[in-house]
Amino acid sequence: MPLSESGPRLLVLWSPPRCRSTAFARMMHERGDFTVLHEPFSHLKDFGTTEVAGVSHTDERTLMDELLSLAERTPVFVKDTTDFPYPGVLAAEDFLREATHTFIVRHPREAIASHHRLNPRLTRDEIGFDRVREIHEAVRGAGGGEPVVIDSDDFVDRPEATVHAYCRAVGLEFRPQALSWSPSVLPGWEKTMRWHTEVAASTGVTRRPSAGAAEVENHPVLGPYYRYHLPHYQWLRERRLRIARGPEHPLAGGR
Repeated sequence: MPLSESGPRLLVLWSPPRCRSTAFARMMHERGDFTVLHEPFSHLKDFGTTEVAGVSHTDERTLMDELLSLAERTPVFVKDTTDFPYPGVLAAEDFLREATHTFIVRHPREAIASHHRLNPRLTRDEIGFDRVREIHEAVRGAGGGEPVVIDSDDFVDRPEATVHAYCRAVGLEFRPQALSWSPSVLPGWEKTMRWHTEVAASTGVTRRPSAGAAEVENHPVLGPYYRYHLPHYQWLRERRLRIARGPEHPLAGGR
């Protein structure tokens, strides 16, 4: 997808659930230069339909076509999670190549604990780190270049440096004013509001306690899930933007 004067026309952020992707999308909304779409792919899988630009879609291919078409008219930022599989995305070389795909991850101990609190019937595959890696590899295989990966610990601990590095990596102007906002509920959150209450009440990027994370590894059910997903997280994290420490070096180093 060709860049506009201010960056990519179609920018996608993929995330395992509970990896602070909603907070990142809230920041992108605050920029004011993107149409921000909340989880159109997971809504399609969860509810059987999803709406983009006033048009309902019931399959991945027509949804991707709509996103590519919409991006011809306005810059689009899509945030989505991998609690569902997206075989249509994996097969769509045009979408994988033409959109700018990026990723955010969090240590699976924390992500699983947070996910399990909201979904006590959590299954292994809903955790989604393996699916994120699969999309990352599919982007590279389709010729989409090396995708940007950020660690959400960097995002909450050093938000300005991390967002600045992300913007530089994808070709966006950095807008520091987007790092703070007024509490609000954004379009698209209504159907899944219980997952977004903390971000809706927030005024910026902050770290919150990770309740229950210490118990995940030895939990009789969650422990095997954790061990399955940990290698995928580690693989993705190895490819993250490296955020240099210290005020004299606020931007990223190598990937």
